[in-house]
Amino acid sequence: MSERNGRSAFSLRLRRIWLGWVRFSQPVLGPVRARWKRSLKLRTMTITGIVTGFMILISGTFILTSVGDDLYSARREQVLQDSARATLAAQATIDASDASNRGALLALSASVLRTVQDTSASQLIYMRRRPGQTAAPDAPASSSTLPQLVDVVSAELSEAVEDGDAPQYWQAVTLTDDSGAQAPGIVVASTVVFPSIAGTYDLFIGYNLSDTERTLGFITRTLALTAIFLMLLIGVLVWVISNTVFRPIRVAANTSRRLAAGDHGARMPLQNDEHFDQLSLNFNDMADTLQARIDELDRLSEMQQRFVSDVSHELRTPLTTVRLASEVLRAQEHEPDSTQARAIEVLGDQIDRFESLLGDLLEISRYDAGSVVIQTEPTNLVTLTNEVVDSLRPLTESTIEVHTAGGFSPVDVDARRIRRIVSNLVGNAIEHGEGRPVHVTIDSSESAIAIGVRDWGIGLSSEHLAHVFDRFWRADPSRKRTLGGTGLGLAIAQEDAAVHGGVLEAWSRLGEGSNFRLTLPRRPGGGSFVSPIPLAPEDVTPDREAVETAGGWLRRTGRRLGRELRR
Repeated sequence: MSERNGRSAFSLRLRRIWLGWVRFSQPVLGPVRARWKRSLKLRTMTITGIVTGFMILISGTFILTSVGDDLYSARREQVLQDSARATLAAQATIDASDASNRGALLALSASVLRTVQDTSASQLIYMRRRPGQTAAPDAPASSSTLPQLVDVVSAELSEAVEDGDAPQYWQAVTLTDDSGAQAPGIVVASTVVFPSIAGTYDLFIGYNLSDTERTLGFITRTLALTAIFLMLLIGVLVWVISNTVFRPIRVAANTSRRLAAGDHGARMPLQNDEHFDQLSLNFNDMADTLQARIDELDRLSEMQQRFVSDVSHELRTPLTTVRLASEVLRAQEHEPDSTQARAIEVLGDQIDRFESLLGDLLEISRYDAGSVVIQTEPTNLVTLTNEVVDSLRPLTESTIEVHTAGGFSPVDVDARRIRRIVSNLVGNAIEHGEGRPVHVTIDSSESAIAIGVRDWGIGLSSEHLAHVFDRFWRADPSRKRTLGGTGLGLAIAQEDAAVHGGVLEAWSRLGEGSNFRLTLPRRPGGGSFVSPIPLAPEDVTPDREAVETAGGWLRRTGRRLGRELRR
C-alpha cells in the first residue's frame, strides 16, 4: 500500500513538473511552434541542417577515430622498434665485456645504460635486476629519469616480463614530469643477460607520446573547423536553394493576395521552369477567366441597377395617373357597402403599396450606385423612437412598450433614414409577433447609442436568420401580412445603418421570438465601439448548441491534456 502511494505521489509530482514546464515554456515555444507549423521553408531548412549535422558528426567521429588509431599504432610500432634496437645494442655491449668481478660489473652496467641512452630515442630508462639474485650488483640509474619510470611500471608488466618468453612487452601509461604536467606514454619492457655472476636484468624504456597527442589535437581542431565551415556552407546553400525553390510559391501567394485585394491586373511571371511556367500560365488563364466573369457581372449589375432605376422612374408617371384616377373615383358618391366602393378602397391600398415598392427600389438602386449622401442633424433618438411607435400603435392590437435607459443626448444622424430603420424594425416585430407585446429599448454609452426591438413571436431558425437581411427574402411568404411590405425593408435598414458607420444585427430562435439591435456611434468615424444593449435577450435560456460546443471543447481539451501528461 505504501509503495502504491509512493508511486502515486511520484506521478503527481511529475505531472506538476510537466504542467509547470508547459506554462513556463509556452510564451517562448508557442510562437516557435506556430512558426514551425506555418513555414514549410523553416521545416525544410531545419530538417536539412539536423540531418547534415548528424552526418558530419558521424563522419568526423569515424575519421578522427581512424586517424587516432593509425597514429597510435604507427607510434607504437616505432617505439617497439626503437626499444628492440636499444636492447640489442645493450646486449651486444654486455656480450663484448669480460667483466668478472663486482667493480667491473658495475662499470659494465653503467656502460650498458649509456649505450641504451645513446641508441634509444628516449631518456627514460630504468634497469633493475630480477628479484632473488642477491649477488648481482644494483644497476646505476639517473635520478632525473628514474622516479618517473619507477612509479608507472605496474606489477602486471613486471610479472609479464619475468614470466614470459617474448622478447618485448609494452604498456600504455601516463607520464608525469617534474613540473606535474601529464602526458600519454608507452613503457616497453625487455631483458638483458649479464655474465653468470650478475644474472638477468629487466630493462624498461619509457616513451613520451605528447607529440602524437598534439598531432591528434591539431587534427581534431582542423576537423571541427572544417565541420563548422561545412555547416555554414550547407546552411547558406540550403537557404539559397530554398529561396530558389520557394520563390515561385511566394510569387503565386503574392499574386493571389493582390487579386483578392482587388488588383485585377495581377499576373504571375514565368519562372524559367517547365512545371512552374505551366503553373504560371494556368494561374494567369484562371485570373483572366475570373476577370472576364467579374467584368461581365459588373456589366450585368450595372445594367440591373440602371434597369431598376429607369423602371422605377418610368413607373412614377403612370402610377401618378392611376392615383389621380383613384382619387377621382373615391371622390364620387358610392354606397358604403357596395362592391364598387370596396374595389376603389382596394385599388387605393395597392397603389400605396406599389408606390412604397417603387420608393424602396429607388433607394436600393442609389445604394448600389454608391450615390447616397446623408444629411445629418442633431437628433434626439428617444423622441424619434416614440414618434415612430406612436404612429404604429393605431395599426396593431399588439402592445408596444418603450424602455428608455439612455440616449437622451442628441446625435448627428440623418433623421429620415433612422426613422425608416426604427419603423421597419417595429413593423417587422408587429408582423411576426403573433399579437404578443413588443418591447423597444433605448440605451447609450460613452461611444455608442443603441435601439433594440424585441418580440415574442415564432422566431427564426439559424438557417433562416442568416438570410434575414437579404433582399426580397421572407421566411414564410404565405403568412398573412398586417402592415404590407416589399421584402426590402431590412435590407434598406442595414444599408441605412452602415452609411452612418453603425451596425444592424439580429438574434432569433424558434419559439422564443427575435431581437433586432441598431447600434450607432456617437461620433462619425469614432472607431470601434461596443453596443450598450446585449444582442441575445436576458430572458432566454442558454443556447443548447453553444453549451454542447463548449462541453465538447472542454472534453477535447481534457483528453489532450491527459495525453500530454501520460507522455
